[in-house]
Amino acid sequence: MRAWTLPAAGAALLVWGEWLNRRWSKTVVHADRDGSRAVVVLGYRNPSESINLVNRWRVRAGLRSVGTGAGTGTVVVFSGGPVGNDIAEARLMAEHARSALHYTGRVLVEDRSRNTWENITHVVPLIEDARQIVIVSQPAHALKARAYLRRQRPDLADRLVRADDYRLGEWTLLKPLLAAYGLWSLRGLTPAERRPSSAGRADGVAVRRR
Repeated sequence: MRAWTLPAAGAALLVWGEWLNRRWSKTVVHADRDGSRAVVVLGYRNPSESINLVNRWRVRAGLRSVGTGAGTGTVVVFSGGPVGNDIAEARLMAEHARSALHYTGRVLVEDRSRNTWENITHVVPLIEDARQIVIVSQPAHALKARAYLRRQRPDLADRLVRADDYRLGEWTLLKPLLAAYGLWSLRGLTPAERRPSSAGRADGVAVRRR
């Protein structure tokens, strides 16, 4: 085996992870528009009473996804029930946003959901009046949630805009693992639901159950 083979393979794996996560972040979204924005931050299983690393990152990504173009009425919705322990993920994230990141904007908490489908079901009444809907998580998970929103409420699908949950160089060493897991977790989506949007327009998706 030549000396450059393993470094080249490792570099290719990192590039693949970056490419796939970026692709997912651009799938089933529209161009930004003026008006109010609902930013939905999905929780990750939290096994203790302290917020974990993944949920801390998701809060940061959610707050930076509020954006500068959002109008009045913009809200950040933290979604996630007590899956890993007795404290809801959403409440841990909301507290982190307020106390650690000093976010002073409007916040809502949805603390009943136990999976991604329920996340979408329970946040819809909180976000259906917003002109822009942003869903924040790791890119594959956020794509899955956007696809679920299109299945449950196709009338809201054209309000989906891109989150700031992908940045080049962020989580780089883990992105190949996230990409591999994402491919597995997205296996139930249709080809149309996996197709990146073109020119700020999301492709049509058949409405069906999970």
